[in-house]
Amino acid sequence: MKDRILLVEDDREISEMLRDYLQTEDYETVCAFDGQEACEIFDKEDFSLVLLDLMIPKLSGMEVMRHIRANSVVPILILSAKDSDSDKSLGLGMGADDYITKPFSLVEVVARIKSNLRRAGQYNRPKAPDRPKNLEAGDLVLNLTDYTVSRRGERIELTAKEFEILRLLMSHPKQVYTKEQIYSLVWKDSYLGDENAVNVHISRLRNKIEEDSKKPKYIQTVWGIGYKLGDLS
Repeated sequence: MKDRILLVEDDREISEMLRDYLQTEDYETVCAFDGQEACEIFDKEDFSLVLLDLMIPKLSGMEVMRHIRANSVVPILILSAKDSDSDKSLGLGMGADDYITKPFSLVEVVARIKSNLRRAGQYNRPKAPDRPKNLEAGDLVLNLTDYTVSRRGERIELTAKEFEILRLLMSHPKQVYTKEQIYSLVWKDSYLGDENAVNVHISRLRNKIEEDSKKPKYIQTVWGIGYKLGDLS
């Protein structure tokens, strides 16, 4: 079954170029040209991934992302001509899984799509029977069977990257991971010194799992090195 991609881009030339290329890569692609249309299509159909331009009419890309994230953890890849760190931080902080700046190469876009779909697919990947079904830390329970996370029985919705960061730390509770190691292990890509992506995802993850994100007990910063799971014994 083909992966279905919702492409939200108001520039019809770029949209058609991306759609045609994605179809040659065997992705079924549905196009939306404004934010309102994107939300309506997303609510009616199932998609494996969303490619989302930020500068679109009627509803902005950020508003579309908020709408999607209210009910779904589908991977969202931002397409934007804005390439400042603050723009990237805002987009990632709002719930995007990746950020691609314009102008971009079609090869890069497809590589990012494949990478994000591969990570998202791990939510449904069966695990070996001899592995533990749950990882626990204090009140936090990470279920490796259905890829859910809960705290005191209440489910917490995480994106694929947030889940993988948490799983990495909970699987090795005494190990300190550098930002480079986290990026390499979770993003499955070479670390090019851009620690912003890791910082934003750690911050977003803390906001979801910590009772007080300013005084985190699950994900602790080891200054000058990186992050580790807190000692909850």
